[in-house]
Amino acid sequence: MIGAAARVLIPSAISFAFGIILAPLLAHYLYKFHAWKKRGGKGNGIGGGGTPIFDSLHKEREVSTPRMGGILIWVSTLITALGLWGLGIFVGGPFAQLSFIDRSQTWLPLTALVVGALGGLFDDVLEVREGNGGLRLRTRLLIVGLMGLFAAWWFYTKLGVSSVGVPFNGPLDLHVFFIPFFVLVTLATYAGGTIDGIDGLSGGVFSIIFMIYSSIAFVQGQFTLAAFAATVAGAILAFLWFNIPPARFYMSETGSMALTLALAITAFSADAVGGGVGVLMLPIIAFPLFATVITTLLQVFWKRYFGRKLFRIAPIHHHFEAIGWPPAKVTMRYWVMTIILGVLGLSLALLGAGR
Repeated sequence: MIGAAARVLIPSAISFAFGIILAPLLAHYLYKFHAWKKRGGKGNGIGGGGTPIFDSLHKEREVSTPRMGGILIWVSTLITALGLWGLGIFVGGPFAQLSFIDRSQTWLPLTALVVGALGGLFDDVLEVREGNGGLRLRTRLLIVGLMGLFAAWWFYTKLGVSSVGVPFNGPLDLHVFFIPFFVLVTLATYAGGTIDGIDGLSGGVFSIIFMIYSSIAFVQGQFTLAAFAATVAGAILAFLWFNIPPARFYMSETGSMALTLALAITAFSADAVGGGVGVLMLPIIAFPLFATVITTLLQVFWKRYFGRKLFRIAPIHHHFEAIGWPPAKVTMRYWVMTIILGVLGLSLALLGAGR
């Protein structure tokens, strides 16, 4: 009999191992096929205008470092999930206990991971082959919105969920408004994926966030959901091993879209389904992602209504680079901040649910 903690930690270790093994092969082919942007820089910035400061900081690396490193994350996760599921069916024994593919807890997060991975991969391939910026933003938002809408419908009609947990106050029933709220949270989480942009930044932040949600699910007895989140975290850590400065490859859209979609649905799965408060803790646990969104919106607002920029560059992690912080300092301070706020969010989630 495998203990609950082992059921969570062993798949995480397996996905990390697969990631470490597969990374050199992935890097080989990404470099072989020159899977990087054909033109460096962002072209047009948020709210219009050029991006000379960003281009001076990142333009050279963008045309020499491959994109699509996020493939490593979702491939390692899927190999682990499907491998343990198959072994559980055909071999049984301990493998059946380690399998975490579960209709009630992990079908939706896994589906979201795959949808985001494929949508982001298509965007990256267009970026690399055509050099035209990939899919239009509205197309990517449509993919994310439709996945969020499908997941919201599933929660509302199949699982009978229409509420979100409020710390220290129990569930708040949103009735049919649960569906647009679900879609809005999914879109906002996806928008935070633009945190990818400095070596090691997104990998460290996302791995911590998924570890925190794995802990929340574990305490709530959602062991398969906890194993899924821990498996994703293990795969991200393998990616991070090769993404620390100087990065061998970038996560890009195939990683960030997959992770943000999976994260949003994991947060909802760790909420009313498990009798917790996972969703309203998302802005705290994933604060760097929401800071990315908020500072970008503030930059657009300031330029439109005051005729000047609030930050030298938005999102704010690039602002810190522009004012002279070394990239490694930005990255490591974001890691520290994510750990502190993640522990705070975990504590509030558990205390707020009376655990």
